[in-house]
Amino acid sequence: MTESIIKAHNLTKRFGEVTAVDSINFSIAPNGIVALLGGNGAGKTTTMAMLLGLVVPTSGNIEIFGKDFEKKRSQLLSKMNFSSPYLDLPHRLSVRENLYVYAMLYGILRPKNRIEELSESLEIGNLLKRSVGKLSAGQRTRVALAKALINNPSLLLLDEPTASLDPDTADWVREYIERWRANNNATILLASHNMAEVERLADNVIVLRSGRVVAIDTPKTLIQEYGRENLEEVFLDIARHNKNKLV
Repeated sequence: MTESIIKAHNLTKRFGEVTAVDSINFSIAPNGIVALLGGNGAGKTTTMAMLLGLVVPTSGNIEIFGKDFEKKRSQLLSKMNFSSPYLDLPHRLSVRENLYVYAMLYGILRPKNRIEELSESLEIGNLLKRSVGKLSAGQRTRVALAKALINNPSLLLLDEPTASLDPDTADWVREYIERWRANNNATILLASHNMAEVERLADNVIVLRSGRVVAIDTPKTLIQEYGRENLEEVFLDIARHNKNKLV
């Protein structure tokens, strides 16, 4: 097994005169959940996009599963997947049709069986014939997770997985994510603005500010070092450039 699932080396992305990500370095160990944190404009979305091959870095490089991402992109992407509430599935297609399309794209050998497995575990069997456009936010979240898990990825990237969900549904999703990761020995990179969620799920956090990495540690350690009660207070200190970290 490779020592790190993801390694970013001096990763940089500029859009014209704007530097969205500024020479960041980090590594993510296997079989855990790491949260990527930062305020609006901190560089989270751009970083995630580069890790998915949607945006080409200006400089620096990415290794995933110990291989150069630029050179082995197609091979590596087959072992990865992604979910975000801000990227919707085609509304006119049924849930089953959407999942079947993605199963074909990932070369799943028995797509019908895989869809049935996911529909049972995510409790969406009664939604398979319904069009995605007629689903509630909570139902769409479960379907999006099914899409993201269709290839049983070793690396799963999640962007705000419980955004716009009621507390009960959000808790169900968090429990499912924890259980799935443990059962599959997978690695998850999670972007979230919900600090309570991050405290619950994440083994480690990477904090970005103005395109740079300003902290990498466990939630518990950061809370202790900043002398705060919770991770949200730490996040506010970092976002507001408060220099009251304990020494």
